[in-house]
This record gives sequence, structure tokens and C-alpha cells, in this order.
Amino acid sequence: MSCGTRMKAFVFCFLAGLLFSFMGLSLLWLPGLGIGVFAAFYTIGNIFALLSVMFLIGPWEQLKTMCAPERALATILMLVRKPERTL
Repeated sequence: MSCGTRMKAFVFCFLAGLLFSFMGLSLLWLPGLGIGVFAAFYTIGNIFALLSVMFLIGPWEQLKTMCAPERALATILMLVRKPERTL
């Protein structure tokens, strides 16, 4: 992938991540559906944000950075932690 294409993909994914995160935040106060809609949109926003960094520095470098000793615990918690159910 050329540098220009990677930058365009980074900007697109970053802006999409911001959009989905803010949409989730703005829909949080919907009666009855707010928490579920927020969780779905915020998760999609986070996935887009991670993808944007992968386009910027490359997927292998991103994985190496995520698995660095000082970040390993945060990476494990992000990937395997199951959310608690609230009623």
C-alpha cells in the first residue's frame, strides 16, 4: 500500500471511529435502548480507532506495540474481558 493510500485509510478510520463513539455517547440517554446502543456504537468506534493506527504504522508493528511488556496486561484485558451484566 502506498503512503498516500495508508494516510487516507488512517484518516477515514479515525474519523469513523470518532463518529461512532460520539453517536454512541449521544444515544446513551435513549430510554430503554440507551445502554445497548451506546455499547454497540462505542465498540465499533474503538475498532475503527485500532484499525486507523494499524493503517498508520502497519499491523505487525501495532501488534508488537500492543504486546510490549508494559502494555501486555492492558491488551489482554481489552481482548478477553467479558463485560458484567447490569440490570
